[in-house]
Amino acid sequence: MRALITGAGGQLGSDLRRLLPKAATYDHAQLSISDKRAVSEALRAVQPDIVFNCAAYNAVDRAEEEIDAAWDANTLGPGVLAATCLEFGARLVHFSTNFVFDGELDRPYRESDLPSPRGIYAVSKRAGEVAVLEQLPDALVVRSAGLFGSRGSAIKGGSFPERILRRAGDGQPLRVVSDQFLNPTFTYDLAEATLELVESSVAGIVHLVASDCCSFHELAQATLELAGMDAKVAAIATADLGAPAPRPRNGCLESERVRTLRPWREGVAAWLRESGPASGL
Repeated sequence: MRALITGAGGQLGSDLRRLLPKAATYDHAQLSISDKRAVSEALRAVQPDIVFNCAAYNAVDRAEEEIDAAWDANTLGPGVLAATCLEFGARLVHFSTNFVFDGELDRPYRESDLPSPRGIYAVSKRAGEVAVLEQLPDALVVRSAGLFGSRGSAIKGGSFPERILRRAGDGQPLRVVSDQFLNPTFTYDLAEATLELVESSVAGIVHLVASDCCSFHELAQATLELAGMDAKVAAIATADLGAPAPRPRNGCLESERVRTLRPWREGVAAWLRESGPASGL
């Protein structure tokens, strides 16, 4: 299987690179997925059987002002990739987010639930899903949530657990929202499970997340506990942050189609063994 990975410098892309060491890889500086000519040249050079699109604009709050940047990366880019994959006969795996839902349900969201995105980031990600599936109905669109990985998120200054450990280590006060819920998902687990779905020829939208849900506050406390660090985490409300972009209160996902990954606490423990305090965070 000849594979091409876009957004290969990010958390998820880095783990896909580890699992597909022979894949052709492009980070954002090397390939803008909204550049039709550049994308065509890349696919012509690689002749991939499959393309994994990990490229995205994930700065949720900045997207409220940087609308064009979010739209290029999250909507136009996936559309360009889909059209080019169709032209070259390549399969496409596109990654999306729990933000496509408004978070008002009182249970985890399933694939059959109607998206209702709020905010520029969320709207652009949902439009990207539509752009992909309109052109490639057999594409695989993987929605996940709360990603954290060994690479860390450059645009956010590291993954959420990484930032918690760093701030605790520096003696900074920790204030974390307790009224937003999600499935914290280890990107290595996500990458590994995605490859299994590819081998099984699953298509369409799937929800692929860690088992169980928790609040960001619970995630922060568990990360510190598993790392053996003693630090107090103050619970605050989302409204206390005054963030420009809306967040889903309930960002939990579950699947009607595929199995969930291992429980999120096990994923955090695995991440710590690989990238925790002993690694210099």
